[in-house]
Amino acid sequence: MGHLDDMDHRSLAGVDRRILSAVHSHGRDPRVAGAARALSRAGEHGVLWLAAGLAGAVVDGRRRGAWTRGTALTAGAHLVSMGVKRVVRRPRPAHVEPRVRTLGRHSFPSSHAASAAAAAVSFGAPGAYAIVPLATAMCLSRLVVGVHYPSDVAAGAALGALTACVGASWMRRAGGHGHA
Repeated sequence: MGHLDDMDHRSLAGVDRRILSAVHSHGRDPRVAGAARALSRAGEHGVLWLAAGLAGAVVDGRRRGAWTRGTALTAGAHLVSMGVKRVVRRPRPAHVEPRVRTLGRHSFPSSHAASAAAAAVSFGAPGAYAIVPLATAMCLSRLVVGVHYPSDVAAGAALGALTACVGASWMRRAGGHGHA
């Protein structure tokens, strides 16, 4: 292996590619690939999380306001991630074969991860008991289908969680409402 290859192998970009390749390889199992593709479709534009929030608002009348605020925060996190994506313009991984079609060409941050993390943070208990594992699976699915680097997913999740926390704090100050 040449000097440049050694440097790339140890660099953050090299680690990102190696982790993606390792996780993506698990998608050879048709059950894993099928589940990851289903999560990818359900997560487009945060639809899964927005539907969960609206369903929570309908079913859980006692916490209707919290579910509605959480849905708004989740939508906001998705929009913020799309804005960052348009500025950064990082291309999607080219070294693995994607298992799904994507609506955009840019990879950083993962909007699927942003909306998933925002939902996990903003919906809170009791919704979080089901949402946190599903949000984690959504994040991992982006690697299995080969459309994001791990750093894209980590950044998207951090951005989504931060957006939900900042938005919830702002909502509490602006409206005097309880925890979102």
